[in-house]
Amino acid sequence: MGLLNSSLTALLPLFPERAVRPFAMRYVAGETEGDAFGIVHELNQSGFSATVDILGEHSESAEEAGEITDSYIRLYEIIEDSSLDCNISVKLTHLGLGHDDALAKENLFRLLEMAERRQNFLRIDMENSPYTDATLDLYEQCKMKYPSVGPVLQAYLKRSGDDLQRVLPGSPNVRICKGIYREPESIALQDLGEIRDSFINLVQTGLSGGAYIGIATHDTYLIDTLETWISNRQIERTRYEFQVLYGVPMGDRLERLLDGGHKVRIYIPFGAEWYAYAMRRFKENPKIISYIMGNWFKA
Repeated sequence: MGLLNSSLTALLPLFPERAVRPFAMRYVAGETEGDAFGIVHELNQSGFSATVDILGEHSESAEEAGEITDSYIRLYEIIEDSSLDCNISVKLTHLGLGHDDALAKENLFRLLEMAERRQNFLRIDMENSPYTDATLDLYEQCKMKYPSVGPVLQAYLKRSGDDLQRVLPGSPNVRICKGIYREPESIALQDLGEIRDSFINLVQTGLSGGAYIGIATHDTYLIDTLETWISNRQIERTRYEFQVLYGVPMGDRLERLLDGGHKVRIYIPFGAEWYAYAMRRFKENPKIISYIMGNWFKA
């Protein structure tokens, strides 16, 4: 299967947008703000919270990074004006990190000021390992100015336990996810069982240490295990939420979480960069190809 996935991945650049679009759009809200917020409204009506993310990474100019920042600022305005239960997730390379780090910081603080003004939350997504230190450094600078900002830690990175201990004293709001980027064995766990154990440990350590935790996974084993632990420990439901990506099939598991009184947030990506985003994600994780091909034959 690994060889098949790798072979399919190598052929992906030959696929035109029109061939990839039906698959990508199962997991992308659309290309416009209207597309995204239409889905946010529907999800809110069904009891779900949301977070929106403009697709794209690695802005290559100050103008591009500035335009993306302006777009995110506009999202905060729409969220408040429409009374939506929704916040924002942002990738720092989209704001200029890696191209002009000082500019990225300036753009991030512009967003932070808008989040504070609109009494909303800003999630700083975690990208691949070259950006981990810079991302946590900028998060800590943000946290000193405005409390409603939070980072993401990836369970497969061997350093994440130490990173959690680093941020715990600030009573953080942390999203814990498995991690999707392809990282070397020297810094990242490769075994699913070890990644699951790390994920559970991070969530339990965070909740025990006073953090608010976003439990971001589609793995029903992890959801079931942590739901039971939370119940047994009588963790207040204002201390955590479950999070999933838009469009990933979960059966009725999300509705059952809502029925059980748990908060569930749907992560909603959108934007014109959907094709480039899909290509990068497929190459970073060839296992996704099997998932897409399986859905193709079911369609």
